[in-house]
This record gives sequence, C-alpha cells and structure tokens, in this order.
Amino acid sequence: MSTAAAAIGYDAAMRLAIEHADLVKGSTYPNPPVGAVILDREGRVAGAGGTEPAGSAHAEVVALRRAGRLAQGGTAVVTLEPCNHHGKTPPCVDALLEAGVASVVYAVTDPNPKAAGGAARLAAAGVHVVSDVEADLVTAGPLREWLHKQRTGLPHVTWKYATSIDGRSAAADGSSQWITSEAARADLHRRRAAADAIVVGTGTVLADDPTLTARLADGGLADRQPLRVVVGKREIPSEANVLNDDSRTMVIRTRDPAEVLKALSDRTDVLLEGGPTLAGAFLRAGVIDRILAYVAPILLGGPITAVDDVGVPSIARALRWRYDGVERVGPDLLLSLVPREPATGSVRGDRPSRESATAPGDDSPGTADQTRG
Repeated sequence: MSTAAAAIGYDAAMRLAIEHADLVKGSTYPNPPVGAVILDREGRVAGAGGTEPAGSAHAEVVALRRAGRLAQGGTAVVTLEPCNHHGKTPPCVDALLEAGVASVVYAVTDPNPKAAGGAARLAAAGVHVVSDVEADLVTAGPLREWLHKQRTGLPHVTWKYATSIDGRSAAADGSSQWITSEAARADLHRRRAAADAIVVGTGTVLADDPTLTARLADGGLADRQPLRVVVGKREIPSEANVLNDDSRTMVIRTRDPAEVLKALSDRTDVLLEGGPTLAGAFLRAGVIDRILAYVAPILLGGPITAVDDVGVPSIARALRWRYDGVERVGPDLLLSLVPREPATGSVRGDRPSRESATAPGDDSPGTADQTRG
C-alpha cells in the first residue's frame, strides 16, 4: 500500500494556503497575513507556511524553505500576488525565481503600488502565472481587513455583539453573563487575539468592568493581546480591569467615531464591542464595515437592546446590509453581515452627517490622552 501524498489541484492548494494565512492573522502587522503552498512537479504538497512577524520571512519564503529542492519545477500557490519590492526583506519574486518554480498561482492582486508588479516580472522571466484562484475566499477571509485598509486608508471596523433571538443584549435586570455559549465565547477570544484593537465605551467599563483580553481555553492569556480602547468623556476608576497590565490601554476622550478612527489610524483590524449607545453612534457615522452577531436561542424580552438610535426615522431609510456568512457555533448562530451596495454607489446608502454621528450629549471632540504600556 502506497503512502505517497496525493496530488492536489490549485483550488485545494489555495484553500490550504488560506488555512496557513488564518493561522498567522494578527501577528504580521503591518504586513498582510499571507499563506503559501509549494507543490512539487507531481502536484503534491512539498511545503506550506504563513507570513512571519514584520521583518522576518514572507509566506512564500517560509513555504520554499520547507519545500527545499522539491520546489524546483513545481508550483507556488499564494493568497496574495508575490511582492516585487525590497522592504525589510528582499522581494518574494527573487526567492521564487531562485527556487526555480515553473508556475505561480495567486488569489488577489496586490493593491499596494510599492509591492505590486510581481506577477508581471514572473511572467517576463518565463514563469507560468495564474491569478484569481479562490479570490472570493481570500478577500472575505484572511485579507479582508488588510485589503480594506489598502483601499481606504482607514482601519476595518467590525461591530461584534451577542444577543438573544429577540434582539436583547441583557435581561431586564441588566444581567448578561452569559447570553451565548462557551463555544461562542471561545470563538470571540480567537478573533480578539487576531485583532489590533478592541473599542468599548466608558459606560461598558463602568457597568461591566471587563478586562477585554484574549484568552485561551484554559483561561490563560493568549500570546498576543489587542490594544484596549476606551471611548467617552466620563472618568473611569484607576482600578478598572481594563487598565491592568494584561495589555496596553488607550483612553480617548471623545464620543466622535471619526476621532476614534483617527486615533487608531495606524491599526488595521478593529473590533467594536461597546454597548448600544456607542454602537449606534458608529452606525450613524457609517464607519462600521462588518457586523458579527452571535445569536443565542433564548428569549429575554425587556428594554435592553443591542443597539440604540441608528438615525433611521422610517422603514424607507433603514440601514440595509447583506449576509456574507452564517455558521453554527455550538448551539448559537454567528451571522456575518456587510453593507449592501446600493445603486447610488454609496456603500452605506443614506449616511447621516457627522454632526448626528456622535453619541448623545457629546460636545467637542477630544484626544487620546491616556496610554498604558
């Protein structure tokens, strides 16, 4: 009975590359989380890997290193077009040409003009190049936030919340631990560990005293922790959990979402986990790029909803989104939504003015004036 590895096609190899990109997501900033797979001449996996932390090897180099001599005459399958510039590391195109690969397959063209041009250079050197393989999986997966930052220059903001089936974020008495299952909370902690920042309002800190950390299944801290960001004008106590030494914390004394994003302009992947007031302000400002809703099969009733005023006076002016993913997480559902592209070309339809985007009671925008290392 043969134990030789079976040959796989480009689609299967790209899905494996996506898995490796997912494994390194959150650890590569400012570089994108890229995955790469090297197939030998027979189409069998010879090596695979993901981008290492900034200043270290890119995904292609990691995969080539693991493939060794088997890369010669083989195929490199990469989630992003191989880079063609010399930054902290040499161009990945150089490594691919030196390894003698015969073909390069990639999913997404690099939108960064400084790094682009790798495909053209490979083709000019006689390498067979194939593009757009499983591009939708990559753009909606590991490269979603990075591609958004490249297009807009702004961080990608995901509003995450947990709710009962009737849209309540807490019971009538204010208790909310726990609406969703242990499996859903574990999924959230995995996403926190990959994010650059978590944003909450002072109201959440004062009411719930969260730590806002990413934790492992055993309760220990994950190796990588996001920046914790507290937004609002109210003072928070010095003994608040969010100010402990588990991670860095930034306090931004404003309720203006635009000011918050300006303060976080060097970040790529931002999770908004604030309460209904902060969520409403970000929705009214039109700065939320994705919604992740963990929906539990319970009924709570009562007045405490997941979001307050979103600036919708009538059903005709509703903020309309579309589902781009639905999955089971234990007994709960995880709904992923993105803004629906209206015919007008605006990604969020009738967007309110910035004057109406701040939370109730806001006066003048503030600045980030408290940072803990």
